[in-house]
Amino acid sequence: MSTPPLLIVIPCLNEAAHLPGLLAALSADPAAARIVVADGGSTDGGQDIVRAAAAADPRIVLLDNPRKIQSAGVNRAVAAFGDEAPFFVRIDAHAGYPAHFLATLLEAQAESGADSVTVSMHAKAHTGRCFQIANAAAQNSALGAGGSPHRNSGARRLVDHGHHALMRTAAFRAAGGYDENFSHNEDAELDHRLTAQGARILLAGDIVIDYYPRATLRGLWRQYYMFGRGRAKTAAKHRMPLKPRQLAPAAIAPAALAALLAPLWPLAALPFALYLALCLALGLFVGAKNGAPCAYASGAPAAIMHLAWSFGFWRQTLLGHAR
Repeated sequence: MSTPPLLIVIPCLNEAAHLPGLLAALSADPAAARIVVADGGSTDGGQDIVRAAAAADPRIVLLDNPRKIQSAGVNRAVAAFGDEAPFFVRIDAHAGYPAHFLATLLEAQAESGADSVTVSMHAKAHTGRCFQIANAAAQNSALGAGGSPHRNSGARRLVDHGHHALMRTAAFRAAGGYDENFSHNEDAELDHRLTAQGARILLAGDIVIDYYPRATLRGLWRQYYMFGRGRAKTAAKHRMPLKPRQLAPAAIAPAALAALLAPLWPLAALPFALYLALCLALGLFVGAKNGAPCAYASGAPAAIMHLAWSFGFWRQTLLGHAR
């Protein structure tokens, strides 16, 4: 059976450090019929890297993404080149992909008939910074990821959401593509619309990509703050209740604010203090399982993730506005 052509879409902004290796790997894969880099206005030389790669491989295209956000970049690429391929693959420049990634995605789709094939993620530190090592350990554990299905490798099964990889172009278009009012959580929001129209989403748990997590406290805080806002927007748009694994972090920001009353009422700080102590203690177990010395501090980035997500969630829920 012949392999259907694939449209590869890479939405990115300032990913010059990762683009050369990524484009070289994709160019070597015959399944990639078109490779579109939807660039949001990079200032780190990334656009020059793409232009040089395009000069050597006509399949590579640099596409301007004036809205900068990933949802708009993918929509723009599919609108321009989606007619060329029945499937497209969304690639994150800030990640590492296994050998034969595209072929394995196509095999999983052909086997299941799914409209969307999602994959598992494994956080991997690549800078050598202790904070990033601790952050990766936290995200690979239930402490940081809360048992999210696509954070664990395993068997293939149908799910309601996963980390986006391959998608049927027609199903994506029928659902209206990504909602460009979302800068974060656009994938989960789209998955809700996909399943509502009868599309099937496969989690290919045996296909695992390496995700490079934030290496600084500030970067991690902003990322999860925006994740929290995105989840609140999805919940409001579709009147969706939070899942059990999301209810716990939603309570962290109120507990932190209550702790500010400690000078007047010392017991007000108890819930947040107990939460921090539990996070740090569980981080020690994560570190023992991981083996890396820095991973013993994984409770700290886990607490940052929870707290930032919670503040973002409540900020969006109570105040709304802005993407």
